[in-house]
Amino acid sequence: MKNGDYEKTVREAAFVATGKFETQRIEHGFLETEAAIAMPHHDGIKVLSQGQGIYEDRKQIAKLLALPEDKVNVVLVPNGGGFGGKEDMTVQGHAALFAWLLKRPVKVALSRQESIMMHPKRHPVFMDMTLACDAQGKFTAMKLRALGDTGAYASVGTKVMERVAGHATGGYYVPVIDLEAKTIYTNNLPAGAMRGFGANQVAFALETLVDELCEKGGFDRWQIRFDNALEEGLKTATGQVLKGGVGVKETLLAVKPYYDKARFKGLACAIKNCGVGNGMPDFSDAIITVEDNERLIIWHGWTEMGQGVNNMAIQALCEETGIDPALVDVIIDTRAGIVTGMTTSSRGTTLLCHAVIDACKGLREDLRTHSLAELKGKRYKGSWICDWTTKPGKTPPGKENITHYAYGYATQLVVLDDNGKIDTIYAAHDAGRIINPILFEGQIEGAVHMGLGYALCENLPMKDGYLFSNKLKDCKILRAKDMPAVKVIGVEKTDPVGPYGSKGVGEIGLIPTAAAVANAYYDYNKKRQYRLPLDITTKQ
Repeated sequence: MKNGDYEKTVREAAFVATGKFETQRIEHGFLETEAAIAMPHHDGIKVLSQGQGIYEDRKQIAKLLALPEDKVNVVLVPNGGGFGGKEDMTVQGHAALFAWLLKRPVKVALSRQESIMMHPKRHPVFMDMTLACDAQGKFTAMKLRALGDTGAYASVGTKVMERVAGHATGGYYVPVIDLEAKTIYTNNLPAGAMRGFGANQVAFALETLVDELCEKGGFDRWQIRFDNALEEGLKTATGQVLKGGVGVKETLLAVKPYYDKARFKGLACAIKNCGVGNGMPDFSDAIITVEDNERLIIWHGWTEMGQGVNNMAIQALCEETGIDPALVDVIIDTRAGIVTGMTTSSRGTTLLCHAVIDACKGLREDLRTHSLAELKGKRYKGSWICDWTTKPGKTPPGKENITHYAYGYATQLVVLDDNGKIDTIYAAHDAGRIINPILFEGQIEGAVHMGLGYALCENLPMKDGYLFSNKLKDCKILRAKDMPAVKVIGVEKTDPVGPYGSKGVGEIGLIPTAAAVANAYYDYNKKRQYRLPLDITTKQ
């Protein structure tokens, strides 16, 4: 992606910061390893899956067994975490094939060591970035060359690197850009989807250079971010003009009192898309069935893996109809025959909530003149689709450049004590209207934990195409006892597209964390680092 004359702008810049950055491969570390149960069912197959998309599972299993899709029934069972690591189908296909051939129920479950070797990881990314500003600290130009190690198989590697480029300017307006990100095949483990999806890696590079410009030009680290922050009417790296719900400045203001008081501190801002976008449709169906006067069922296709998508669906139904939530159940089963994509890209809240609201229109109307008992057997279907996004650089003439239907924004402040230990992390996040405050806070706290591990200790090194270790303890995931205090600050800048003004927050919680940690340690010991995990020393 290019815009403007980069070489000329950099020559004329007052200050220029350049760095070569490297981020590491890491394991998702979900609590439950991959497992599936399959069994013959009538003249087809039934599969109990804990993947991140039962309709995609059905499509692939049907192709594997040479069956029509209506002969494959996939039911979602409780999912013990995913973070993107269960987006690619794994054991569901094995279980289905064995059950089909053996004509008996089959369970396939991976050990932790097998799981670590089997599913894709976070992309190691190598970045060469330059950021320039004028004498007042306003950003003028950026150049990025990034390579992502996607391993031996593609997975979603090209899409991850697409996000690296598309999120390169972060939560800031940079008028002149020259951005290129490539996916590279290697003989390493495949890399694919993991919470943040490329935005984490490039945020580390960007926010490091923002601090370096501050040092070169004598700018305040909070003020330069505020002065360059995106707002309505400005463009993202992809050229999308933002039209509402842009809360970067509000998140900066939320941490300002703590920033002013802290002695050793690191700041980082972030932006994260909601929805796949880039010219691909984001869609969801939902069906509400009235079973009797004491039970309704919401049928949908999104994976509940702790983020609360089922709870949100119930909240939406009850908000629209006034029905007691105790009467509502949720089932995720391909028998419903609805249309839904993968549970990914921080989009479940927006898409499913809109679909439930749409389904509630007919139910609410019928409830004006009928009791639930009288509506037994009724079925209400709702749908929502975003089909108006465009792919950067390929926007048709006369059509507006809209890469994503919405974005989340954040600022995180990491404060160190006088001994160089992390004391508190302040995480201010623009989530639009917060539908469930408890789930919102839990999402951000969990994401900060993951971001700290990414910054400080997690790694999954390889040599000659082989892992050094496939043991969970050697992934060096941060233990709960080692967590500092985390203060989550909700910022509600309502989104014009999201239901009730909401946005997805599944990924953005860890995007600025590693950069904020790196900047805090530089503030403490003046040792700048360009590689994750950081080599932490508390010596000044």
